[in-house]
Amino acid sequence: MAATPPPPSLSLPSNKSLTLKRSHSLFHPSKKNNKKSLFSFSSNLRCEIKGFEGHRRWTVDRISDMSKDSTALSNSNTNPSSPLVSVSAVTSASQFPTKNAKKVVLFFCAETKALAEKIAAECDAIELRNISWGKFPDGFPNIFIPNAQGIRGMHVAFLASFSSPAVIFEQIPVIYALPKLFIASFTLVLPFFPTGTSERMEDEGDIATAFTLARLLSNIPISRGGPTSLVTFDIHALQERFYFGDNILPCFESGIPLLKRRLQDLPDSDNIAIAFPDDGAWKRFHKQLQHFPTIVCAKVREGDQRIVRIKEGDPKDRHIVIVDDLVQSGGTLIECQKVLAAHGAAKISAYVTHGIFPNNSWARFEHDNGNGRPGSAFTYFWITDSCPLTVKEVMNRPPFEVLSLSSSISASLQI
Repeated sequence: MAATPPPPSLSLPSNKSLTLKRSHSLFHPSKKNNKKSLFSFSSNLRCEIKGFEGHRRWTVDRISDMSKDSTALSNSNTNPSSPLVSVSAVTSASQFPTKNAKKVVLFFCAETKALAEKIAAECDAIELRNISWGKFPDGFPNIFIPNAQGIRGMHVAFLASFSSPAVIFEQIPVIYALPKLFIASFTLVLPFFPTGTSERMEDEGDIATAFTLARLLSNIPISRGGPTSLVTFDIHALQERFYFGDNILPCFESGIPLLKRRLQDLPDSDNIAIAFPDDGAWKRFHKQLQHFPTIVCAKVREGDQRIVRIKEGDPKDRHIVIVDDLVQSGGTLIECQKVLAAHGAAKISAYVTHGIFPNNSWARFEHDNGNGRPGSAFTYFWITDSCPLTVKEVMNRPPFEVLSLSSSISASLQI
C-alpha cells in the first residue's frame, strides 16, 4: 500500500504568520534556465515565514492534484542561491480528496449544467451523470436515466433549478425516481427555493404556494439510507423552514461567507460598511456580518407612498454594501441607494444571494466606471449562481459579479 504523500510544502524565507487568500499566487524559481513559475492557488494557505533572507528564492513545489489550477510565468530575474524553509499548507478537503471522501454521483438539469461542472471540479469524489431530457409529442416530459442500475448502492444527488412551474413539473418525476433505484442516500440540492418570495397572506383565500412546494418535497420517497437531504441557500422567509415535514432533512446554507471573502480582497476593505434595506435583512444577516459597521434602513409610509429612511448608522465617506437575500425588480435597493448617497456614502455596492430579476430588471442597475456616482450607479453588484438564467444574462456586464456556490455545495455533499 502506497504511503500517503506529505502535505504540499512552500519554501519561503520570516518569523511571521501569513495567510494567503484565494487569489494569491506564489513563485517557484527553477534551477533550469533561470526561470520562475507562477503557481496560482484556489484555496487558502496559512504560512509561517521563518526569515526574510534570500527573498528572491521563494518556492512552491508542484503538486499533481492542483496542476489544473497552475499557470506558468517566465521571468529571468532570479537569484540562484538562497536557503529554503519549508512551510505547511492548509487546504480544503475538496482540493486534496482523501480515501475517506464520500463518492457522490451528481445528476443535474439543463439549467444547472454549468454549476454542476463547477461543483465536480471542486472535488474528485463527485462524478457527473447525465439525464436524457425529452418531450413527447403532446408536450409532456419524456425522461430517461441512462445506466440506472449502475448507481445502486451509491450516494446520489440531484442539482435542481425551480425557475418556473414548467421546469418544476419536469424535475419532480426525476427527484421522486432516484431514491427508489436502491441508492445508498439521496440529496436534493436546490440553491434557490423560489415560492413565497412575493406571497402575502393577508386575506382568507390566499394560497401559500411555498407550503405546497415544501410538502411536495417532504414526500420524496425514502432511499435505503433514510430520508432525503435538502440543501438550499438563504431561504426568503425564515418561517418556511418549518413548512417541511419529517421525511426530509433540510440543510439551510448561506451565501454570506462568499461575500465576506470577496470583501476582504477589495482595496478599500477597511472602509466597508454594511447596509440592510429593512429589519428583516438585518435579523437574517447581521450576526454573520457583525464585524462591519452597520447601517439599517426602514420603509416608512407617508400618505400613499413608502419611503426608505436610515434608521441607524452613518454611511458618510464609506463604501456601503447593501445586503439582502434576493432581488426582483430592484426598487427597494435603488431607493436605499439614493438615501445612502444623500447621507454622504462615497461608493455603493450591493449583494444578494438570489438575483431573480424578472423582465430583465437587472438592466436598471448602472456601473459607476470608477467615477464615484453613488447616487445613480453601483461599484459592484454581487449575486451567486443560484439562478442560472440570470447568470447568463449578467455575465461580463459590470457592475455584476457572480460568486459561485460550487465550493459550498461540494462541501455540503460531503456531510
